[in-house]
Amino acid sequence: MSLDIKISQVDKTKIDQIDFSNFSFGSVFTDHMFECDYINGKWQNPRILPYQSISIEPSASVFHYGQAIFEGMKAYKDSNDEIWLFRPKENFDRFNKSSVRLAIPEFPEELFFDALKKLLDLEKDWVKKDEGSALYVRPFVIGNEYAIQASPSKNYKFMIICAPAKPYYIGKVKVLVADKYSRAASGGIGFAKAAGNYAGQFYPTNLAKEKGFQQIIWTDSNEHKYLEEAGTMNIFFRIGDKLITAPNTDTILDGVTRKSIIQIAKDLGIHVDIRKISVDEIKEASRNNSLKEIFGTGTAAVVSEISEFEHKDELFTLPEIDDSYAKKLKESLVNIQTNKSEDPHNWRYRV
Repeated sequence: MSLDIKISQVDKTKIDQIDFSNFSFGSVFTDHMFECDYINGKWQNPRILPYQSISIEPSASVFHYGQAIFEGMKAYKDSNDEIWLFRPKENFDRFNKSSVRLAIPEFPEELFFDALKKLLDLEKDWVKKDEGSALYVRPFVIGNEYAIQASPSKNYKFMIICAPAKPYYIGKVKVLVADKYSRAASGGIGFAKAAGNYAGQFYPTNLAKEKGFQQIIWTDSNEHKYLEEAGTMNIFFRIGDKLITAPNTDTILDGVTRKSIIQIAKDLGIHVDIRKISVDEIKEASRNNSLKEIFGTGTAAVVSEISEFEHKDELFTLPEIDDSYAKKLKESLVNIQTNKSEDPHNWRYRV
């Protein structure tokens, strides 16, 4: 699909007003955004314009029936001032997979990448080279038909906005293993990056925070027996010298960082088991001192180490170890993302 993107630039950038050493992730946005509408059965009028409020009626279907999905990726700047995305085709494919599940029209691949490249070219000064810094890129789509009807919207709005990013989770986190609430159920939309999946996590996560935990490890909805995800991240367990993570199902997000960590671990000679892992197994492994590490992976966090977990009022503390898989894997991944090392699997995408 070939559509010309109209570009309207700001008169003056706001970048000089931003203190890049002191801001909250997701609260500062760049000068421009991309917008495209689905009307009369086709995507049309793609445009880049100054970041601004959008006008939308209160009857818009997204407010009532929740057709909203998104993606998250990062742009990195290397020492030569070249800008790279990391495996964006994976994000694009997952975006359309999420769209299909929520009865949203798929977005054209050629237009998606054309929009990304043109937008990031305009915002290249917002991509910083500081350690751990990047530009977070958020494509999303919402149902935009002005009608209160319990059926798929006829109109949609696709947008891309960008936000400077520092490390998302800083330091090790303490987590609570869910034994009542669930993130997703089999046959549902847990595998999709649907807005509603995240809204449903907020209440139980708030309850966990009141008890002193930063995140929740989600378990299966049927028995609360098997471990699935950690907060908004995929999760890995190191028992002995083996790395274990749950298999992809329709309740677990197919994380780009997750699949990259699995491949890097294999490249480094680390044994990876992709299988179900139960709460009882990690509790027993902690008791017999074979549980060495737990860490989450995701675009925002990259790799986030877990220091303690609690299940049914029993608290378990992870040991301090010198040979950390989490640190080793994160370093290897970030070096590929930022063009500091070889890219044996051709994951980098030059903007």
